[in-house]
Amino acid sequence: MTKNETLEAIKKAREAHELQMEKIAAAMEGKTISNPTAVQKTECAFGKWLYDEENRMKLIIGSQFFAALDLEHEKWHTEYKKIHSILFNEKQKKGLFSRMLGKSNIEPLEMDKVKLYYKDLQDTTERLLKALGSAERRVNALSETKFR
Repeated sequence: MTKNETLEAIKKAREAHELQMEKIAAAMEGKTISNPTAVQKTECAFGKWLYDEENRMKLIIGSQFFAALDLEHEKWHTEYKKIHSILFNEKQKKGLFSRMLGKSNIEPLEMDKVKLYYKDLQDTTERLLKALGSAERRVNALSETKFR
């Protein structure tokens, strides 16, 4: 992978993570999400990129930058699991009539929890994207010989 390909991969990883946040926000508004973000950190689009089999990002950016990304990504998924258990598992329990009308069966108190969890998730997202930005600056500073 060249330096430019690596920078493009970082950009796509950022976009994938931002898309995950958009899906969660849409689900909170009651929109049906057919493919919610994976709960496990290695199964989401961002995680598949970060934890690829060849461990490319860890080798390129170094252990310290990789550890920062991994830590924030792990926190993100820990917080996301709380939201997922309410937004997506509860919807599966809805009755036929509610599903036909597109109404949520989530209790108001549970939705309040989701909103609080989402605020925490936004804070973690900010830290994760900051760590990703640091990794991007690191890649920009590296010589082309570090790649491939």
